[in-house]
Amino acid sequence: MNETDRRAALRAGAGLLVAGALTTGCATTGPAPAAHARPPATKNPRPAPAAAPAPRRFPGLPAQITHGPRTGHRVALTFHGQGDPAIAKTLLAQAEQAGAKVTVLAVGSWLDAHPELARRILDGGHDLGNHTHHHLDVNDMSEADADAEITGCADRLRRLTGSIGTWFRPSRTRTASPLVERLARRAGYPHVLSYDVDSLDFTSPGAPAVTRRIAAEIRPGSVVSLHFGYADTVAALPAVLHELERRGLRAVTTTELLT
Repeated sequence: MNETDRRAALRAGAGLLVAGALTTGCATTGPAPAAHARPPATKNPRPAPAAAPAPRRFPGLPAQITHGPRTGHRVALTFHGQGDPAIAKTLLAQAEQAGAKVTVLAVGSWLDAHPELARRILDGGHDLGNHTHHHLDVNDMSEADADAEITGCADRLRRLTGSIGTWFRPSRTRTASPLVERLARRAGYPHVLSYDVDSLDFTSPGAPAVTRRIAAEIRPGSVVSLHFGYADTVAALPAVLHELERRGLRAVTTTELLT
């Protein structure tokens, strides 16, 4: 065999070796064998929604609750949930730093805009409830519209937390009309949560005025009305919590107050 023929034979043999590698699945450019295929990458699963306690009935208490037992050393600070989320987070942090728990009555449209706040409230150990969907004067509405306001917020709470929330408080009124009370009960809320101390913080009277008003009216068992979204409330809350401590009172959730 001359030199030309010998080189041709070597090239043919190399071609046979490459072809054999391809047919046995050993070539790096071919598909990986099924037995060694990697599972498709999956995204991190979404965390489970925060668990919200469902409403509960308190035997012996009226349909509309304004305060708890006067014989103990506990009070409930309740916040209407809407406004700047940064202010809401600051107020929650202030309460937690003082060892206090609060009750937040959230507006449904506010939860639509800031759904992460439902988890933030519950993860802090606070109560979370329903303050209607659009924060309109629910007592002045028709039955159909009032029902939509109550159930609309309840639906948002259920979607975010797994329950309709712990409490219902009517919007733009201290007490519910008989119709609104009935609609709330039909929606699953055995009680309407009112209050006996109105801080009037929503009028922006200044932090000292908010503090003085609460200090003048609060006593064991009181349920205090406050609001997210107002700078005066942020400035007043540390002084309010200090005054409670001075009097031997402890801020707890409304559920704990009544239990």
